[in-house]
Amino acid sequence: MRKNKTQRKRISWDEYFIQIARLVSQRSTCLRRQVGAVIVKDKRILATGYNGAPSGLPHCLEIGCLREKLKIPSGQRHELCRGLHAEQNAIIQASLYGICAKDSCVYITNQPCIICAKMLINAGIKEIVITAGYPDTMALEFLNQAKIKVRIIKI
Repeated sequence: MRKNKTQRKRISWDEYFIQIARLVSQRSTCLRRQVGAVIVKDKRILATGYNGAPSGLPHCLEIGCLREKLKIPSGQRHELCRGLHAEQNAIIQASLYGICAKDSCVYITNQPCIICAKMLINAGIKEIVITAGYPDTMALEFLNQAKIKVRIIKI
């Protein structure tokens, strides 16, 4: 391969997929936190997801956030939320189209909560790449016990 002075450096696979997760997060309808997830296997995207209300139901951008109204801190009382998390939506999207996520990697703009961590474990995810944390230490404990590699990257 011939090099020239105008040759540019390509972004890494991690940068590529986390930037796609960031783009996906822009579809979020959550008023508190916009999260995107991309399930990847063999450098190919299997499914994506962002956080928001179930398909066809009113979302928080339209009717407001119950969690805000009740002053519920981040990382607590997930059942009092209209939305599904980005990881949940990515897993559901894969299942809707018959795509197996076993032995794949998921790129997420934030660390998963405990509910999503349990779902990622049972979906057979082997690695999680994140750019930011989340106030849920139990999630990290479960992922560690399940021997799922969690990498934090700064991009």
